[in-house]
Parts: sequence; C-alpha cells; structure tokens
Amino acid sequence: MSKRFVLTVVLVLAGGIFAPVFAQAPAGEASSLNLEIAKWSIITAGFALGIAAGLAALGQGKAVSAAAEAISRNPGAAGDVRGALILGLVLIESLVIYVLLISFLLFFFKPFSG
Repeated sequence: MSKRFVLTVVLVLAGGIFAPVFAQAPAGEASSLNLEIAKWSIITAGFALGIAAGLAALGQGKAVSAAAEAISRNPGAAGDVRGALILGLVLIESLVIYVLLISFLLFFFKPFSG
C-alpha cells in the first residue's frame, strides 16, 4: 500500500471518530453561533459575487475582442463566429447567475435557533 492511501484512510477514520465532538454547541452559545454564521454568510456572498462578476467581465471582454478580431480577419465567417460568441457569452453569464443564486441563498439563510 502506498503512503498516500494509508494517510487518506487514517484521516478519514480520524474525521469520523472526532466529528461528533464538534456536532453540537453548548446551550448558551446557540444564538451567538447563529449570528456568527449569518454574518459570515453575508460576507461570503458579497466576496463570491464580486469575484465572479469581475472575472466574468474580463472573460467576456476577451471573448468579444477575439470575436471582433476573427471577424475582421475573415468577414465571410462572421455568422459562425457570432454564433459561437453568443453561446460563449451565455455560458459565462450563466456562471455569474449561479453565483448570484448561491449568494442570495447565503444572504437569506436563516439558521434555526436552538
């Protein structure tokens, strides 16, 4: 057996053994824990949406510039290039919409009170 396999098995078993230790917070800390989770969910949602929107804008700009260059080099293939461009832009934008959906879920996540 390789060392990597043995290490993976040991870590999985250790995680399974020690996981119940962290399963429940003490009774007095439940409300403060829920507020902490809500706070970090909002912060995570903001960062995720900002990063996704910024990188998607860079990707869309690169795609549009490459399509414009391809059309200028070969005007006869403008229809095919335009179709591929629109498909690529839709796929890029769908990833940002997925991040927006996850951000809304994190933002409006209401942890149950213990």
